[in-house]
Amino acid sequence: MDLQLQGKVALVTGASAGLGRAIAQELAAEGCRLAILARRRPLLEALATELPASAEPLIIEQDFTAKDAGERVRDAMQARFGRCDILVNNAGSSRPQEGLGSDEAWMDAMEINFHAGRRITHALVPLMQAQKFGRIINLTGQDEAWMINAANAPNGAVHIWAKALSRTLGRDGITVNSIPPGRIRSEQIDARILPTEEARRTWAEAQVPVGYIGEARDLAVLATFLASPLAHYITGQVIHVDGGTRRFPH
Repeated sequence: MDLQLQGKVALVTGASAGLGRAIAQELAAEGCRLAILARRRPLLEALATELPASAEPLIIEQDFTAKDAGERVRDAMQARFGRCDILVNNAGSSRPQEGLGSDEAWMDAMEINFHAGRRITHALVPLMQAQKFGRIINLTGQDEAWMINAANAPNGAVHIWAKALSRTLGRDGITVNSIPPGRIRSEQIDARILPTEEARRTWAEAQVPVGYIGEARDLAVLATFLASPLAHYITGQVIHVDGGTRRFPH
């Protein structure tokens, strides 16, 4: 299937590893030109060398939580590409708490998992509106509470904000969708949550109907489709990629 992505310009945040890296690779394989953003420049440089020359990778070393990150990113995109067609908000992290968690921890989680991505999105939306085309894809997280995790509340906030944004921007040719990953192999999963092969296998056998923990590409292919012109009638949605782990029917 031709996804009609040749020459489109995409920005992927949190692109240095895991899901962001996989999404950047898939978009590049479909012919996108790419800006890749993260704080770890050496990892971004390594990714850039692996991408096809057609991707024309722009490395943006940036703390995406900085208050002026949106403006800096917008200016960098305009200077290199003159536009932004696709935004993948991938940067963020889980925030499990001991006990109820401190006020600082809750505020930090909201900043990292909601406000930072919102600011970058709001800075780039006018570029999309000007060309009457845009794709905004937010990687969020579980909205089923397994424990007290300060990231759950901002995940829900992103879903509500994204739905409102989809209704506001629909007539401008801009779609907005969210993808909550289930257990998918990544730095967070492998290093912090399920650090051994035995732990991953045991968890998958007990919790995942398909019986295994997904790879980053399992999600990246969906994100790439949602980024394409073919997905013009899919907007305001929350699409789980979790091997069937989620128990609620909606």
